[in-house]
Amino acid sequence: MKRKILILNNQSGNRTTALVGAFRQRGCEVAMEPLSALQFDTERPSGLYFASFGDALPDAVIVRSVGAGTFEAVTRRLGVLHALRKLSVPVWNSAQAIERCVDKSMTTFLIKRAGLPTPPTFSVEGLPAAQAIAARELPKRPLVLKPLFGSQGRGIRLIKTLGDLPPPEEVDDTYYLQHYVERAGPPFSDFRVFVCAGRVVDMMVRRGDNWITNIQKGAVPGLVPQDLRARLSEYALSATQAVEADFAGVDIMPAADGTLQVVEVNSMPAWSGLQKVAQADIAGTIADEMLRFLDEREKFSSLASTPPSGRIAVPAGT
Repeated sequence: MKRKILILNNQSGNRTTALVGAFRQRGCEVAMEPLSALQFDTERPSGLYFASFGDALPDAVIVRSVGAGTFEAVTRRLGVLHALRKLSVPVWNSAQAIERCVDKSMTTFLIKRAGLPTPPTFSVEGLPAAQAIAARELPKRPLVLKPLFGSQGRGIRLIKTLGDLPPPEEVDDTYYLQHYVERAGPPFSDFRVFVCAGRVVDMMVRRGDNWITNIQKGAVPGLVPQDLRARLSEYALSATQAVEADFAGVDIMPAADGTLQVVEVNSMPAWSGLQKVAQADIAGTIADEMLRFLDEREKFSSLASTPPSGRIAVPAGT
Protein backbone atom coordinates (compact mmCIF):
# COMPACT_ATOMS: atom_id res chain seq x y z
CA MET A 1 0.00 0.00 0.00
CA LYS A 2 1.27 3.46 -0.89
CA ARG A 3 2.26 5.67 2.00
CA LYS A 4 0.14 8.80 2.27
CA ILE A 5 2.27 11.92 2.69
CA LEU A 6 0.67 15.31 3.40
CA ILE A 7 2.71 18.44 2.71
CA LEU A 8 1.35 21.56 4.39
CA ASN A 9 2.05 24.75 2.48
CA ASN A 10 0.13 27.86 1.52
CA GLN A 11 1.45 28.00 -2.02
CA SER A 12 3.32 25.77 -4.39
CA GLY A 13 6.87 26.88 -5.13
CA ASN A 14 9.96 25.19 -6.53
CA ARG A 15 10.93 23.68 -3.18
CA THR A 16 7.49 22.21 -2.49
CA THR A 17 7.16 20.96 -6.07
CA ALA A 18 10.52 19.20 -5.70
CA LEU A 19 9.41 17.68 -2.40
CA VAL A 20 6.14 16.41 -3.89
CA GLY A 21 8.07 14.95 -6.81
CA ALA A 22 10.61 13.28 -4.53
CA PHE A 23 7.94 11.45 -2.55
CA ARG A 24 6.04 10.43 -5.70
CA GLN A 25 9.23 9.08 -7.26
CA ARG A 26 9.50 6.87 -4.18
CA GLY A 27 6.02 5.44 -4.70
CA CYS A 28 4.07 7.60 -2.23
CA GLU A 29 0.64 9.14 -2.55
CA VAL A 30 1.24 12.83 -1.94
CA ALA A 31 -1.18 15.67 -1.27
CA MET A 32 -0.56 19.33 -0.57
CA GLU A 33 -2.90 21.72 1.18
CA PRO A 34 -2.61 24.71 3.50
CA LEU A 35 -2.60 24.03 7.21
CA SER A 36 -5.57 26.39 7.47
CA ALA A 37 -7.68 23.86 5.50
CA LEU A 38 -7.30 21.08 8.07
CA GLN A 39 -10.33 20.83 10.32
CA PHE A 40 -11.08 19.70 13.83
CA ASP A 41 -14.25 17.60 13.55
CA THR A 42 -15.13 15.47 16.56
CA GLU A 43 -17.69 13.54 14.51
CA ARG A 44 -14.89 12.05 12.42
CA PRO A 45 -13.14 8.86 13.56
CA SER A 46 -9.86 10.66 14.30
CA GLY A 47 -11.37 13.98 15.29
CA LEU A 48 -9.76 15.60 12.23
CA TYR A 49 -10.79 16.02 8.61
CA PHE A 50 -8.48 16.39 5.59
CA ALA A 51 -9.63 17.70 2.23
CA SER A 52 -7.04 15.44 0.58
CA PHE A 53 -7.58 12.16 2.43
CA GLY A 54 -10.98 12.61 4.04
CA ASP A 55 -11.24 10.52 7.20
CA ALA A 56 -8.00 8.63 6.49
CA LEU A 57 -4.97 9.77 8.45
CA PRO A 58 -1.79 10.48 6.47
CA ASP A 59 1.23 8.32 7.28
CA ALA A 60 3.35 11.44 7.76
CA VAL A 61 3.15 15.22 7.51
CA ILE A 62 5.77 17.71 6.32
CA VAL A 63 5.17 21.33 7.38
CA ARG A 64 6.50 23.84 4.87
CA SER A 65 4.55 26.83 6.21
CA VAL A 66 1.98 27.68 8.85
CA GLY A 67 0.65 30.75 7.05
CA ALA A 68 -0.15 34.24 8.26
CA GLY A 69 -3.25 34.78 10.35
CA THR A 70 -4.70 36.09 13.57
CA PHE A 71 -3.47 34.82 16.92
CA GLU A 72 -6.61 32.64 17.11
CA ALA A 73 -6.08 31.20 13.62
CA VAL A 74 -2.40 30.37 14.15
CA THR A 75 -3.18 28.85 17.57
CA ARG A 76 -5.81 26.60 15.94
CA ARG A 77 -3.39 25.51 13.20
CA LEU A 78 -0.69 24.62 15.71
CA GLY A 79 -3.39 22.77 17.65
CA VAL A 80 -3.99 20.62 14.58
CA LEU A 81 -0.28 19.73 14.49
CA HIS A 82 -0.37 18.86 18.19
CA ALA A 83 -3.42 16.68 17.51
CA LEU A 84 -1.66 14.84 14.70
CA ARG A 85 1.20 13.94 17.01
CA LYS A 86 -1.36 12.83 19.60
CA LEU A 87 -2.73 10.49 16.91
CA SER A 88 0.83 9.12 16.41
CA VAL A 89 1.20 10.71 12.97
CA PRO A 90 4.83 11.85 12.50
CA VAL A 91 4.95 15.61 11.85
CA TRP A 92 8.17 17.21 10.58
CA ASN A 93 8.53 19.65 12.20
CA SER A 94 6.39 19.23 15.27
CA ALA A 95 4.26 22.07 16.59
CA GLN A 96 6.62 22.33 19.55
CA ALA A 97 9.70 22.73 17.34
CA ILE A 98 7.93 25.28 15.14
CA GLU A 99 6.82 27.27 18.20
CA ARG A 100 10.39 27.31 19.50
CA CYS A 101 11.88 28.45 16.19
CA VAL A 102 9.23 30.97 15.17
CA ASP A 103 9.74 32.77 18.48
CA LYS A 104 13.30 34.08 18.09
CA SER A 105 13.59 34.82 21.81
CA MET A 106 12.96 31.17 22.69
CA THR A 107 15.33 30.00 19.95
CA THR A 108 18.13 32.17 21.33
CA PHE A 109 17.36 31.06 24.89
CA LEU A 110 17.70 27.40 23.90
CA ILE A 111 20.84 27.99 21.82
CA LYS A 112 22.49 29.71 24.76
CA ARG A 113 21.34 26.99 27.18
CA ALA A 114 22.95 24.41 24.87
CA GLY A 115 26.30 26.13 25.39
CA LEU A 116 26.59 27.41 21.83
CA PRO A 117 28.16 30.77 20.99
CA THR A 118 25.44 33.31 20.20
CA PRO A 119 25.36 37.13 20.42
CA PRO A 120 24.01 38.72 23.63
CA THR A 121 20.25 39.03 23.10
CA PHE A 122 17.40 40.80 24.87
CA SER A 123 13.64 40.52 24.31
CA VAL A 124 11.33 42.94 26.10
CA GLU A 125 7.91 44.57 25.84
CA GLY A 126 7.44 48.30 25.78
CA LEU A 127 9.56 51.14 24.42
CA PRO A 128 10.87 52.24 27.85
CA ALA A 129 12.28 48.74 28.49
CA ALA A 130 13.85 48.70 25.01
CA GLN A 131 15.36 52.15 25.57
CA ALA A 132 16.87 51.00 28.86
CA ILE A 133 18.48 48.00 27.13
CA ALA A 134 19.75 50.15 24.27
CA ALA A 135 21.17 52.81 26.61
CA ARG A 136 23.12 50.11 28.43
CA GLU A 137 24.31 48.11 25.40
CA LEU A 138 24.90 50.67 22.63
CA PRO A 139 28.16 51.95 24.15
CA LYS A 140 29.50 48.41 23.61
CA ARG A 141 28.31 47.94 20.01
CA PRO A 142 25.30 48.50 17.71
CA LEU A 143 22.18 46.38 18.14
CA VAL A 144 20.11 44.53 15.58
CA LEU A 145 16.34 44.77 15.95
CA LYS A 146 14.50 41.78 14.49
CA PRO A 147 10.80 40.95 14.31
CA LEU A 148 10.07 38.29 16.90
CA PHE A 149 8.19 36.39 14.19
CA GLY A 150 9.83 36.89 10.80
CA SER A 151 12.00 35.33 8.11
CA GLN A 152 14.06 36.00 4.98
CA GLY A 153 15.60 39.14 6.43
CA ARG A 154 12.37 41.14 6.45
CA GLY A 155 11.96 43.89 9.05
CA ILE A 156 15.54 43.79 10.38
CA ARG A 157 17.01 47.14 11.46
CA LEU A 158 20.39 48.31 12.71
CA ILE A 159 20.12 50.32 15.93
CA LYS A 160 22.99 52.74 16.53
CA THR A 161 21.24 55.36 18.68
CA LEU A 162 18.22 55.46 20.97
CA GLY A 163 16.42 57.41 18.25
CA ASP A 164 16.70 54.41 15.90
CA LEU A 165 14.26 52.41 18.04
CA PRO A 166 10.88 52.35 16.25
CA PRO A 167 7.61 53.29 17.97
CA PRO A 168 5.68 50.44 19.65
CA GLU A 169 3.01 50.20 16.94
CA GLU A 170 5.63 49.27 14.34
CA VAL A 171 6.84 46.25 16.31
CA ASP A 172 3.67 45.19 18.16
CA ASP A 173 5.24 46.68 21.29
CA THR A 174 7.79 43.84 21.39
CA TYR A 175 11.52 44.47 20.95
CA TYR A 176 13.98 41.68 20.14
CA LEU A 177 17.47 43.19 20.30
CA GLN A 178 20.74 41.42 19.61
CA HIS A 179 24.35 42.57 19.54
CA TYR A 180 25.46 43.26 15.98
CA VAL A 181 28.11 40.75 14.94
CA GLU A 182 31.05 42.70 13.53
CA ARG A 183 32.16 41.09 10.27
CA ALA A 184 34.48 41.81 7.40
CA GLY A 185 32.76 43.42 4.45
CA PRO A 186 31.49 44.30 2.05
CA PRO A 187 31.04 41.73 0.79
CA PHE A 188 29.50 40.40 4.00
CA SER A 189 29.02 36.69 4.56
CA ASP A 190 27.34 34.11 6.73
CA PHE A 191 26.61 30.38 6.59
CA ARG A 192 23.44 28.33 6.24
CA VAL A 193 23.67 24.67 7.31
CA PHE A 194 20.82 22.31 6.45
CA VAL A 195 20.22 19.51 8.94
CA CYS A 196 17.81 16.59 8.53
CA ALA A 197 17.20 13.60 10.81
CA GLY A 198 20.28 14.22 12.90
CA ARG A 199 22.82 14.72 10.12
CA VAL A 200 24.12 17.60 8.05
CA VAL A 201 22.78 17.40 4.49
CA ASP A 202 24.79 20.29 3.04
CA MET A 203 25.79 23.90 3.67
CA MET A 204 26.56 27.13 1.87
CA VAL A 205 28.21 30.49 2.42
CA ARG A 206 26.06 33.51 1.51
CA ARG A 207 27.87 36.64 0.31
CA GLY A 208 26.36 40.02 -0.42
CA ASP A 209 26.90 43.77 -0.33
CA ASN A 210 24.10 44.10 2.23
CA TRP A 211 24.93 43.27 5.87
CA ILE A 212 21.67 41.29 5.88
CA THR A 213 22.99 38.25 4.00
CA ASN A 214 19.78 36.52 2.93
CA ILE A 215 19.39 35.17 -0.60
CA GLN A 216 16.14 37.17 -0.82
CA LYS A 217 18.20 40.32 -0.12
CA GLY A 218 20.52 39.64 -3.05
CA ALA A 219 23.21 37.49 -1.42
CA VAL A 220 24.86 34.87 -3.63
CA PRO A 221 25.39 31.26 -2.48
CA GLY A 222 28.82 29.67 -2.58
CA LEU A 223 30.80 26.70 -1.32
CA VAL A 224 31.95 26.60 2.31
CA PRO A 225 35.72 26.40 2.89
CA GLN A 226 36.69 22.87 3.88
CA ASP A 227 38.42 23.94 7.09
CA LEU A 228 35.15 25.35 8.49
CA ARG A 229 32.81 22.50 7.66
CA ALA A 230 33.44 20.36 10.75
CA ARG A 231 32.87 23.20 13.22
CA LEU A 232 29.80 24.47 11.35
CA SER A 233 28.39 20.94 11.34
CA GLU A 234 28.95 20.55 15.07
CA TYR A 235 27.21 23.83 15.88
CA ALA A 236 24.31 23.22 13.49
CA LEU A 237 23.62 19.73 14.84
CA SER A 238 23.68 20.99 18.43
CA ALA A 239 21.38 23.92 17.62
CA THR A 240 18.89 21.67 15.81
CA GLN A 241 18.90 19.28 18.74
CA ALA A 242 18.37 22.16 21.16
CA VAL A 243 15.06 23.11 19.52
CA GLU A 244 14.20 19.43 18.84
CA ALA A 245 13.66 19.92 15.11
CA ASP A 246 13.61 17.04 12.62
CA PHE A 247 15.02 19.26 9.90
CA ALA A 248 16.23 22.84 10.02
CA GLY A 249 18.28 25.56 8.41
CA VAL A 250 20.80 26.93 10.89
CA ASP A 251 22.30 30.40 10.34
CA ILE A 252 25.84 30.95 11.63
CA MET A 253 27.88 34.16 11.34
CA PRO A 254 31.68 34.45 11.16
CA ALA A 255 32.64 37.27 13.51
CA ALA A 256 35.61 39.54 12.83
CA ASP A 257 37.40 38.07 15.85
CA GLY A 258 37.40 34.61 14.24
CA THR A 259 34.56 33.09 16.29
CA LEU A 260 31.38 31.60 14.84
CA GLN A 261 28.06 32.84 16.23
CA VAL A 262 24.83 30.81 15.94
CA VAL A 263 22.07 33.35 15.31
CA GLU A 264 18.99 31.49 14.12
CA VAL A 265 17.34 28.09 13.59
CA ASN A 266 14.66 27.91 10.91
CA SER A 267 12.11 25.10 11.29
CA MET A 268 10.52 25.80 7.89
CA PRO A 269 13.69 26.57 5.91
CA ALA A 270 13.98 27.53 2.27
CA TRP A 271 16.68 25.80 0.25
CA SER A 272 16.55 27.25 -3.29
CA GLY A 273 19.84 29.07 -2.81
CA LEU A 274 21.49 26.13 -1.11
CA GLN A 275 20.40 23.70 -3.83
CA LYS A 276 22.33 25.77 -6.39
CA VAL A 277 25.64 24.82 -4.77
CA ALA A 278 24.74 21.64 -2.85
CA GLN A 279 25.84 18.22 -4.04
CA ALA A 280 22.93 16.60 -2.20
CA ASP A 281 19.37 16.53 -3.53
CA ILE A 282 17.77 18.23 -0.54
CA ALA A 283 14.14 17.40 -1.32
CA GLY A 284 15.16 13.81 -2.04
CA THR A 285 17.09 13.63 1.23
CA ILE A 286 14.07 14.80 3.24
CA ALA A 287 11.90 12.19 1.50
CA ASP A 288 14.47 9.42 2.07
CA GLU A 289 14.91 10.27 5.73
CA MET A 290 11.17 10.46 6.38
CA LEU A 291 10.53 7.12 4.66
CA ARG A 292 13.46 5.55 6.52
CA PHE A 293 11.94 6.81 9.76
CA LEU A 294 8.56 5.29 8.86
CA ASP A 295 10.17 1.96 7.92
CA GLU A 296 12.14 1.81 11.17
CA ARG A 297 9.08 2.71 13.22
CA GLU A 298 7.07 0.00 11.48
CA LYS A 299 9.85 -2.54 12.06
CA PHE A 300 10.13 -1.60 15.72
CA SER A 301 6.36 -1.82 16.16
CA SER A 302 6.37 -5.27 14.57
CA LEU A 303 9.18 -6.50 16.82
CA ALA A 304 7.55 -5.04 19.94
CA SER A 305 4.34 -6.96 19.24
CA THR A 306 6.19 -10.29 18.93
CA PRO A 307 6.78 -12.31 22.14
CA PRO A 308 10.43 -12.97 23.07
CA SER A 309 10.01 -16.65 22.13
CA GLY A 310 9.01 -15.68 18.61
CA ARG A 311 5.60 -17.34 19.03
CA ILE A 312 2.43 -15.46 18.13
CA ALA A 313 0.77 -14.06 21.21
CA VAL A 314 -2.58 -15.66 22.05
CA PRO A 315 -4.97 -13.55 24.13
CA ALA A 316 -5.83 -15.06 27.50
CA GLY A 317 -9.10 -16.94 27.63
CA THR A 318 -9.06 -18.18 24.03
